[in-house]
Amino acid sequence: MLLKKATVLIVDDDPDVLTAVKLLLKTEVQEVITEKNPENLNSQLLRNNVDIILLDMNFNSAINTGNEGLYWLRKVREWKPDAIVIMITAYGDIDLAVRSLKEGAADFMVKPWHNDKLIEVIKDLLDKKDSDKSAKTSSAKNNSTTTTLHGESQLMQDIFLKVNKIAPTDANILILGENGTGKDLIAKSIHERSLRANKPFIKVDVGSLTETLFESELFGHKKGAFTDAREDRSGRFEDANGGTLFLDEIGNISLRQQAKLLTVLQNRQVTRLGSNKPTDIDIRLICATNLPLYELANDDRFRKDLIYRINTVEVTMPPLRKRDGDVILLAKHFAGVYAAKYLKPAITFDESALYKLNSYHFPGNVRELQYTMERAIIMADNNMLSAGDLIFSSIESSPAEQEPLDDMPLSMLEKTTILRVIEKHNGNITRAAKELGLTRTALYRRLSKYDI
Repeated sequence: MLLKKATVLIVDDDPDVLTAVKLLLKTEVQEVITEKNPENLNSQLLRNNVDIILLDMNFNSAINTGNEGLYWLRKVREWKPDAIVIMITAYGDIDLAVRSLKEGAADFMVKPWHNDKLIEVIKDLLDKKDSDKSAKTSSAKNNSTTTTLHGESQLMQDIFLKVNKIAPTDANILILGENGTGKDLIAKSIHERSLRANKPFIKVDVGSLTETLFESELFGHKKGAFTDAREDRSGRFEDANGGTLFLDEIGNISLRQQAKLLTVLQNRQVTRLGSNKPTDIDIRLICATNLPLYELANDDRFRKDLIYRINTVEVTMPPLRKRDGDVILLAKHFAGVYAAKYLKPAITFDESALYKLNSYHFPGNVRELQYTMERAIIMADNNMLSAGDLIFSSIESSPAEQEPLDDMPLSMLEKTTILRVIEKHNGNITRAAKELGLTRTALYRRLSKYDI
């Protein structure tokens, strides 16, 4: 579904939040509906054909104090099971927000959020809903197609050569590279060129899973294994049996999670939570991380025996700034894709656009280029893009990059560092505190001190 055709319902008892979201989204979506009282949620859903619900985690009510968001999320799931719900939370509610994913929320946003990020999340969820529908009706066709990788630089030619060599084997692969370089595309390409191509390809972002959710998601559970485990459920290892399991953000899992994963890989068996009966598995494992290998190979952070287990062969995706000549190639590819998607005529580039693209360092890599081109195609007044049509996202520019450190007061430097680390870990306070060398309590004190 196109973002412009979407109806968004925002439920929050803070009128300032309602106003801010309405102002932000009114030019982006078809309709924004605001609601202060969650008691009116059902009537709003009955009256309106809502595509996305933004639901606050806490209201001024006595219902499940501290868990109001979960309560109303469950209600929404009863009233409208296919609803896309984004939970809105403060830093202190992160654990509750992660629990909400288990309850069926599609995502959560941390206050205060970046406006561009909120719009991006809404758009991605709508696109995912459309693609899921398409996948159900055309799975046979999708299984027969092959992921197309674009790149003429020598670095990418070396990658393609390595992929063709390793794909037919069952070797475990570790894909390294910065965010946005296309690690997931390489993983899918390896699967599609393997002897398991007609079997499942299952992707899991393991870095976002809590301890309990990690086991349930990967290994499955039996009915009654924990609260709300209402039926037996297979884990991703079983779902991928015979095919390929892709574990993204592997560098962000805890040592305890690593131990459990290592046991499964060594024994080639999984045991569901609440059961003592192991199940044999046959999977090809591909992992990915944005951490450099030397940082990953740190005994305090990652088990070396697990690294050896997942890293029979490693593939390092180069950043876009080092892929000589590929920027224009990819820009033209995305221009063609989005011109077709938005029913625009064939797109060309003038000299100023080509120069601007080649001069930019693309900290967000291919992903940033893709979103830049989509925005340019949507907003362009004619079929020839100029430099003025190319607006690079401020999302990739951290506060530390925007202001010289020499001119920055110590307090501002500390605040900037805290913000950057929290964003790096997607709002996970525990991981952010660990990287900063602070306790969770100390980090919360600083968040309060700087009114973050």
